[in-house]
Amino acid sequence: MPTPTQIARSEMRNGQVLSNTALTKRLYALRIEVELLPFEAGQFVRLELVIDGVKVARPYSLVNKPGDPVAEVFFNTVPGAQLSNALAVLRKSGTVAVSQPATGFFVLDGTPVARDLWLIATGTGLGPYLSILRTPQLWERFENVVLVHGVPLREELVYQDVINLVQEMYADRFGYISCVSREANPAGITGRITDALRCGELERRAGLPITASDSSVMLCGNHSMINDMRLLLAERNMQRHLRHKPGQILTEQYF
Repeated sequence: MPTPTQIARSEMRNGQVLSNTALTKRLYALRIEVELLPFEAGQFVRLELVIDGVKVARPYSLVNKPGDPVAEVFFNTVPGAQLSNALAVLRKSGTVAVSQPATGFFVLDGTPVARDLWLIATGTGLGPYLSILRTPQLWERFENVVLVHGVPLREELVYQDVINLVQEMYADRFGYISCVSREANPAGITGRITDALRCGELERRAGLPITASDSSVMLCGNHSMINDMRLLLAERNMQRHLRHKPGQILTEQYF
């Protein structure tokens, strides 16, 4: 999340909605035409709308890769949440304010160097990885990349077109594992990511171990997954990566 200083230095720019696609009943892909300043894959912007005369804003990771002229965010609606439900009803040519520049430290430059990189997400935590996966820097730094996406229902395994494109480009270096917790998942793992790590299935599917010596892990999603994964990884002597204390884990928490 941005610091108060970062927020103060940002400015809001009006953007025009190009499309707002309902991926499921509660998941949306919003594309916005706005003048974007240079950013790093994994960073986020704040979207702002005036609701009942009050400005309401919230951070959302950019899905588009750096250099793309259109901003894209992946979000879910929450019952009773003002902004997400207002964003969901935006239509083409509608307007939404976008903060510039993008900010945040969930980026490759902040990720410790290792042989393998694990990108682990729940829900809309997939968003920043969709940008990171499409940057040359990722493939220059890591030998193997594994994307793990956990959702309640199979229909929420979205952005398969992007994932398939990455798979085609880096077939021998990229692995994708889906985890579905509330129904059967023939193409992946049925159950939670944490349980799959605990029993060894996650690593068996990937064909790679998660170790302190060879792995960096990025965690993005709900706080329960992040907290549980950190505890499990701590059993392998893996700790959060900090500037003053190098480790193997970088986190971004979504609520």
